[in-house]
Amino acid sequence: MQRYLISTAAALGLAIAASHASADTVLRASHQFPGGQGDVRDEMVQMMARKVADADVGLTIEVYPGQSLFKAREQWGAIARGRLDITSLPLDYASGRHPEFSATLMPGLVRNQAHAQRLNDSEYMDMIKEVIREGGARVLADAWLSGGFASSEQCVTSPDTVEGQNFRAAGPAFEQMLEAAGASIASMPSSEVYTAMQTGVLDAANTSSMSFISFRLYEQVECLTEPGDFALWYMYEPILISEQVWQELNDEQQAALIEAGEAAEAFFAEEAAAIDQEMVDLYEENGVEVVSMSEDDYNAWLDIAKETSYKNFADNVPNGQAIIDAALAVE
Repeated sequence: MQRYLISTAAALGLAIAASHASADTVLRASHQFPGGQGDVRDEMVQMMARKVADADVGLTIEVYPGQSLFKAREQWGAIARGRLDITSLPLDYASGRHPEFSATLMPGLVRNQAHAQRLNDSEYMDMIKEVIREGGARVLADAWLSGGFASSEQCVTSPDTVEGQNFRAAGPAFEQMLEAAGASIASMPSSEVYTAMQTGVLDAANTSSMSFISFRLYEQVECLTEPGDFALWYMYEPILISEQVWQELNDEQQAALIEAGEAAEAFFAEEAAAIDQEMVDLYEENGVEVVSMSEDDYNAWLDIAKETSYKNFADNVPNGQAIIDAALAVE
């Protein structure tokens, strides 16, 4: 009889514990990047999941990397409609719905990581985040990734080096600039670049240094153009939460997410400087030629960008010129 009482008590305790566990609000976090392989974007989301669990506020984040829950291009729509809770997203992927987001992947707009940090606290970013909120999401952590170019045909330096190459450009602003220089454009998320190069659909691509590492593009290219001192390519890839989901959380849960987001952002800031060098080392180890743009190359590209992507953005995007001016005002 005593054994039965003890067993019953133990079972009751387990049931209560299970009940508490099941009472947690579960948030699903989706992103396109490889999970558990050192990609800093995945690590940011995983860190947030751990921080929120440690806060013990009845909140759990389940992380679904590698497009296992939503495809890369589907994530913004899912966040905006409340079908997805959290994502790490290259914001320009949603520029088809909100053209203002093209300003977060505008050639030459961001000069380096220090400049990116200053932009985060500027009127420019206030304008971008207002569009994000109106679209149905809010930012939990900022992240800007530098990037470069890679080709299986010819090193990409001056504008004439892209002529005739089938090129993946990450967003409309780069597509317009590259097309004006003579490249043929194919649009796709970075997670599809490897297969497109392997099958001959692409000759060249630009993407973030982290994606060049995570997606093993060194297996498909002959030459890499590193960001170097004249980085033309910077992309804003924040961690977002659905506004609809956010409003359903209590004050303690929201505070835990804010704190976790700040920790993830600080972690990224420490890691960012090393990513470019990690990419260069990896590509050189695998026999890929690594080059840099000169200042003349950079300025030649910027001249094309100002006549194409900058002009198109200012002419065709609501408040476009004001957004560009706000960014350029940040020294």
